[in-house]
Amino acid sequence: MAVSPQVSTELWDEFHRAVNMTSRELREWLNVDAAGEETEELPDKSGRPASRRVLDVLSKRRTDLTEDDVQVMQRVCDIVRSQRAAELDPKAGGAEWRRSLMSIGHDPLKPT
Repeated sequence: MAVSPQVSTELWDEFHRAVNMTSRELREWLNVDAAGEETEELPDKSGRPASRRVLDVLSKRRTDLTEDDVQVMQRVCDIVRSQRAAELDPKAGGAEWRRSLMSIGHDPLKPT
């Protein structure tokens, strides 16, 4: 399989470590998170645009990634890296902190 020139092995690996939720887990989380008392988002419209972009990237093979996908991957890695220092206790941070990270596919309470 040819390696896509747009994504380095380092970024590919870091992204898949940072996004520790499966596409199914992320999709289900977005659907639950978007559900309100009186309304519920359509499944393909749940979550922020950034969340849906992460789902899109997760559904692609490495060779099918675009430059936009690579930018999404880099942004997710940057966010997780800045929010999750290696020594940070997995339970540190409030509910909004966890919710924000989960919206991009990183569950800080999920074992590594």
